[in-house]
Amino acid sequence: MRKTASIASIILGALMIVASIATWVVVSTTLSDQKITVADDADCAAGDPVRGPISAYCQAKVIDKHTLDITGGKTYAELDREDPLRETAMDSAFLQASLFTSVLAFGVAAMAAAVGLLFILIGLGIRDVSSRAGGTKSDPVLDDRTGA
Repeated sequence: MRKTASIASIILGALMIVASIATWVVVSTTLSDQKITVADDADCAAGDPVRGPISAYCQAKVIDKHTLDITGGKTYAELDREDPLRETAMDSAFLQASLFTSVLAFGVAAMAAAVGLLFILIGLGIRDVSSRAGGTKSDPVLDDRTGA
């Protein structure tokens, strides 16, 4: 049972790491294909191509800044339905949401890699404990409690 748990944990961890790397590459490639460059007046990553979580976040923030400048500080929801700037604010909100979604995807991929590594370490730990127990069928923890 311990051997099965160990192997399953290691395999699951490896799969999670592979999936997280694939996700990171797909999101990065998709962003890169858009050929977006962080605006020169951004607070961070100015002039950098958008292809990672930091540059995507910086570009989303500068889009918000530009939109608020255009709309007089009002968001999409605050503009009157007849206001011609509402469409600009709507496009801005869509672009920001898309960029923030990519930031979230990068974060989930990084978390999946960390959890995958944790599963591998747990699997290796189970294997190590099992080998130290001499591969016997008894459980050393239970044996200590029962006095066996």
